[in-house]
Amino acid sequence: MTPQEYVEEVLSLVERIPEGKVMSYGAVADALAERSGRNSSRLVGSIMARHGGGVPWHRVVTSAGRMPPGHEQEARQRLLSEGVPLKGEHVNMALASWRPE
Repeated sequence: MTPQEYVEEVLSLVERIPEGKVMSYGAVADALAERSGRNSSRLVGSIMARHGGGVPWHRVVTSAGRMPPGHEQEARQRLLSEGVPLKGEHVNMALASWRPE
């Protein structure tokens, strides 16, 4: 898989995250690891920062449930409007995590 194909796969997966659910950067990387030969949450974060504006970027958070740095307020509002359960300032990952089939 070329780097551009990987970018497209990441964005395609993020588009499939259902409303009210989230994935961590690492979970996105894990879900694509076998097909892509890559498994880096940092790479997923970089792709989201550069190319994620057209997909539901707010549904990708850290494994601890922290929202995208620099966009916490907007992400929080979007996630709350979708019914994502929060635990303080973080997403409740036990209740909100989603994995593709």
